Amino acid sequence: MNLRDLEYLVALAEERHFRKAAEKCFVSQPTLSGQLRKLEDELGVLLMERTSRKVLFTPAGDAITAQARRVLAATKELRDIARTFTEPMSGELHIGLIPTVGPYLLPHIIPALKQHFPELHIFLYEAQTQVLLKQLADGDLDCLILAQLDGMDNFGSMHLYDEPMLLALPAGHRWADRDEIGLGELKGEKLLMLEDGHCLRDQAMGFCFAAGIGEDSHFKATSLETLRNMVAAGSGLTLIPQLAVNGHPENASVHYLKVTDPQPRRSIALLHRAHSVRRPCFNEMARVISRLLGELL
Repeated sequence: MNLRDLEYLVALAEERHFRKAAEKCFVSQPTLSGQLRKLEDELGVLLMERTSRKVLFTPAGDAITAQARRVLAATKELRDIARTFTEPMSGELHIGLIPTVGPYLLPHIIPALKQHFPELHIFLYEAQTQVLLKQLADGDLDCLILAQLDGMDNFGSMHLYDEPMLLALPAGHRWADRDEIGLGELKGEKLLMLEDGHCLRDQAMGFCFAAGIGEDSHFKATSLETLRNMVAAGSGLTLIPQLAVNGHPENASVHYLKVTDPQPRRSIALLHRAHSVRRPCFNEMARVISRLLGELL
């Protein structure tokens, strides 16, 4: 048994398809299939049922795959420990970001990270919060940049910046000539929201419910850009994070107002596994990002 065999097993568990798993591991399908048969022979158990249409894992296969994930994560941790003592700001770094942060933050920070840490090879992954948290816990990602929420106490956290939310409204709206608006003035209004699963939706809904603001239940957007275009089409109002506004200045269709009393905002943090040996690297990254965003916001 070797680590590569465990990587094949985990890849097959994720893809449930021999060809796709082989492509993910950059080997031929016969190589992957043959190594997994050898692994079954060595362990003396059947790991999966092979059919012409799909791969079904046996209970033994599920249990051994779960342990294989832990072994691979521990192996990666060993490599990270060694790198921490030699070149803490070098090697691969796999970062997960939520969709309402990544596209608007990355253009600001990637040039600075490349300049400060030229030996760091950054890989970026975008998904919703719960998916990212699982990937971080499983060791698939090294750290996350996302909105801080309750229930993240199992992870180490470094605060990066606080981001206000602005009210986006159609340019022809009765408030379009204003620069700011009190949150209480929106009582009775209904705002367009993102679909379930986006943490920004939960945060915005929290502010709205507290102020007596409802949700327009006729539509739920899949992205901030869809929300923005719905506003531009005159279909309603919504809350947009400031970085998403900075990258899309006002035009003839959308107007943005500062919201006050209180100001809706979210806290963006860098999350990592509590005992990650790469904390020195995360500390340096957080320092650079916090300084940049302090200037932007």
